[in-house]
Amino acid sequence: MLASFRRRVGTFIGGFEAGQGNRRLKSFQPSRAHLNTLIAAAGTDITARARYLIRNNGYAANAIESWAGNVVGAGIKPSSLINESDLKARVQKLWLSWTDESDAEGFTDFYGQQRRAAREVFIAGEVFFRFRPRWPEDGLSVPLQLQMIPSEMLPLTRTELLAYGNVIRQGIEFDRIGRRVAYHFLKRHPGDMTDPGLVGETARVPASEIVHIVDPVDAGQLRGVSRFAPAIVKLFLLDQYDDAELDRKKVAAMYALFVTTPAPGEPFDMAEESSAEGERTMDVQPGQVVMLEPGEEIQTSAPADVGGSYEAFQYRTLLQISAALGVPYAYLSNDMLKANYSNSRLALLEFRRRVEAWQHSVMVHQLCRAVWRRWMDVAVMSGSLDIPDYETRRADRLACSWLPPRWEWVDPLKDARAEIEQIEAGLKSRTQAIAERGFDAEQVDAEIAADKAREKTLGLVFGKVPPEPSDPPADPPEDMAAAS
Repeated sequence: MLASFRRRVGTFIGGFEAGQGNRRLKSFQPSRAHLNTLIAAAGTDITARARYLIRNNGYAANAIESWAGNVVGAGIKPSSLINESDLKARVQKLWLSWTDESDAEGFTDFYGQQRRAAREVFIAGEVFFRFRPRWPEDGLSVPLQLQMIPSEMLPLTRTELLAYGNVIRQGIEFDRIGRRVAYHFLKRHPGDMTDPGLVGETARVPASEIVHIVDPVDAGQLRGVSRFAPAIVKLFLLDQYDDAELDRKKVAAMYALFVTTPAPGEPFDMAEESSAEGERTMDVQPGQVVMLEPGEEIQTSAPADVGGSYEAFQYRTLLQISAALGVPYAYLSNDMLKANYSNSRLALLEFRRRVEAWQHSVMVHQLCRAVWRRWMDVAVMSGSLDIPDYETRRADRLACSWLPPRWEWVDPLKDARAEIEQIEAGLKSRTQAIAERGFDAEQVDAEIAADKAREKTLGLVFGKVPPEPSDPPADPPEDMAAAS
């Protein structure tokens, strides 16, 4: 009642048209509920529909693969900032060995887990990782592994006040000052009928053992929402429309000729056959002459075409889906016909800015840094790394830069020349340029030095060969000098 009165007052006095209740906006009554309430009510359905589209819709499957490939690629890799070169080399070597052992399920390495995490956050809006300590006799380089837990394992409907003052909101337990202290996970996936565990049984896991990866969009948001949410309706309806067009063309192609007769009981030719459903059909061969009974006529099938607007309609709809997903049109549809150098580069630059922001604010900040800290602590405590001053200089020893995969440009020659000119002009350092390509400058320099030493030992020469020093010109003859 009060809201209706306010809208009427707003209409009378003018002001913001977006807040008025005039004819055009009369039916526009969005919910004023907080995002947490909306996610609790519809989050499971949105995630289920997003997973359905990933499995059954080619555009959705292509979009998720493009996103994961650009965000993670071959992996977001660490470069320790430890000053001692020997210690840094030992840390990097041990980390490289451990990445092959990080997956508790044994399906992939740590960088593969990064890729799976990027997919899950795009599909479900969030994903969880649990630190799994291992025994020394398990034979791991560092006794630690990571277990990925899908979002469905943390029930959105679990909200209650505990006896000791803590509160559980959407499966997450908070203390009295709002800190996350635990997660109450289901012991079995609610949709996995192959798991014989008890349905609905939960286990309390301390928050220190969980990494919650989520890209929040609202202040106070607790759980994630699928990136597919604004595109699900259009993706599903476009898929239905395409299927309907295919079925219509298929049905139309099944019928070549129709015979009309004033006496349907009479056969129109000796080649006529009757189907099990009672339909009268005739097999038509190339060049065949068919004799018809008096009064019978043959009509050809003239199915309606999709029309010239079909492709334009599909293109505009896919553009809307592309904008909703934040993925360039070419990455969504694999349609390169409308692409040229200028618009491709413009779309890539905008997309990569978004990807870089997501890499550093979500993937690096939430997953990579947390895993690096826990890995270093476990490596030192288990004796896998010998760092005597680790406890007193822990912050210095944990310092690390994370290098995302390098970008491949539309015109690599022009971009390489531009980067060289920036370095020569002092606008960029080699360290920065190498880091942008996903490599560590010290490691690259060491490899270059080792390559040059090996080439010198083997007598190999690559690249431009320096010119041989020429002999100084001989003195001119005396008669020529006198003539001059």
